[in-house]
Amino acid sequence: MANAIIRNIPNTLTCCNLFSGCIASYMAFQGKYEWALTFIIIGAIFDFFDGMTARMLHVSSPIGKELDSLADDITFGLAPSAIAFALFKEVHYPEFMESLRPILPYSAFLIAVFSGLRLAKFNLDERQTSSFIGMPTPANALFWGSLVTGGHAFLTSSYFNALYLLVLVIIMSLLLVAEFPMFSLKFKDLSWKHNRITYIFLIICIPLFLIFRLSGFAAVIIWYILLSFITRKKA
Repeated sequence: MANAIIRNIPNTLTCCNLFSGCIASYMAFQGKYEWALTFIIIGAIFDFFDGMTARMLHVSSPIGKELDSLADDITFGLAPSAIAFALFKEVHYPEFMESLRPILPYSAFLIAVFSGLRLAKFNLDERQTSSFIGMPTPANALFWGSLVTGGHAFLTSSYFNALYLLVLVIIMSLLLVAEFPMFSLKFKDLSWKHNRITYIFLIICIPLFLIFRLSGFAAVIIWYILLSFITRKKA
């Protein structure tokens, strides 16, 4: 009995991630962006600990891997798609795009599609053991949640419109499956030598959170992408 409980601890955490993602998606469709971001963050915490717990307890399993990908596509694929979908309903539409108002919001689900492709690639790509190829889905989800939460007033003003949002959806979707390396935030140990880039990233993140407050996650993800490009060129 005890062994059965221990074996299912990681999968239970993964299910909590999935549950959080479902709530985040519902909140996003309702336009409650703060709550959507909150449950995306909660899902990300469960996502971090399910893998760690599986390794610590030595109970990794094929079903856990498949369940994790399903949960991630909901929390970090569908939820940000729902956020972008709801935002499409609020943004300004230029006159030449007015006829697209009823159908353009559905383009937001490209995020969920490309998130699924990214997760499938990750499961099969042996290059992604200590680093990532393309942007991780949690980073993309946190970007959308924090961007809309922190910058809602600007995004729904006349300075921003549906065309810019569509371009942003396409760019972020393509970044998920782009063939360029992005560093992993996983610690190999506590030394500066083996984790230099991770430490630099975290040092920069602290003031970004303090300066940008709710939109700090968006600023952090932008810094993450830029730093990945910089370290790639130096490699």
